[in-house]
Amino acid sequence: MKVSGLTVLIFLVVTNLFSQENEKFAYKQVLKLMGTRFEITAVSDNEILAKNSIDSAIKEIQRIENLISSWKPTSQTSLINENAGIKLVKVDKELLNLIVRSKKISDLTEGVFDISFASVTNLWRFDGTQNTLPSDEDIAFSVSKINYKNIIVDEQNQTVFLKEKGMRIGFGAIGKGYAANRGKLIMQELGITNGVVNAAGDLITWGKMENNADWSIGIANPKEKDKVMGWLIISDMAVVTSGNYEKFFTVEGKKYSHIINPTTGWPATGTKSVTIICADAEIADALATSVFILGPEKGLTLINKLRNIECLIVTDNDEMLTSNGIKLNYYEQKETKKIINNHLIINQ
Repeated sequence: MKVSGLTVLIFLVVTNLFSQENEKFAYKQVLKLMGTRFEITAVSDNEILAKNSIDSAIKEIQRIENLISSWKPTSQTSLINENAGIKLVKVDKELLNLIVRSKKISDLTEGVFDISFASVTNLWRFDGTQNTLPSDEDIAFSVSKINYKNIIVDEQNQTVFLKEKGMRIGFGAIGKGYAANRGKLIMQELGITNGVVNAAGDLITWGKMENNADWSIGIANPKEKDKVMGWLIISDMAVVTSGNYEKFFTVEGKKYSHIINPTTGWPATGTKSVTIICADAEIADALATSVFILGPEKGLTLINKLRNIECLIVTDNDEMLTSNGIKLNYYEQKETKKIINNHLIINQ
């Protein structure tokens, strides 16, 4: 059959228009949520859908903050803390379930992860205003209030009770991961099949980048936090980093970071950063903190016992340790890739 030049031209024009209509773009919004920097990305060929999904994720994260923040006096978490040692508090099923999951991680880590560590946080400030150390007596008193087993949960009646006065719970080591999970779910329910929610280093991805490649996630170099030491190629995974290079203060030449060991009341030492890779941002968030506190040897032992969870540890001596199944691509030292807030999506 003979095809005229005009027919071919029309076919090419229609094909080109079709491909343009289906071209995907990455739509992003950066803003402060939960007291930290969030970057939310939707990859789509529909700009309106992408932007609406980002707005919906933001509203969901704000809702979660109002529920779990111990800094908001109107939150249910604050109500639990106010009634420590006094009475049971009726809470939403969502908050109760988060507390139940947190206690399970406490069991897994033998108490190294403990949401009741919040009783000691008032002794430490990492906002640039602290230049002296708390007294041993104050720390000992605060540590005496830390015990996740004294968080009494009644799932049937949906109540939470802190057994001792002075106890406090806080979700600083798990809340951003939970919020990232929820943001992803809301966007998926609205039809976004590719995206990223990055909560200041608590990052979860799904689908592909706009060029249909898997996501490339840079890992910060603790020695030079604005540079990348390597990257991971992932999809439908979370990558969460906890490090001592963002929030800290120095007294007599010694650094004290914001990651507190609940068994001692003092900032954890021995590790510069921990990166956890798994399918769930909430679990990755909690484990990143736990492994940081456990230290390299015990931390790797824990992760290597868990299925489908990997980690990368940088010690205080700049030694890099990885779990058995991790696949990290390394940059040569001469390269100087820039990053923002612990992670960079590298569009290769």
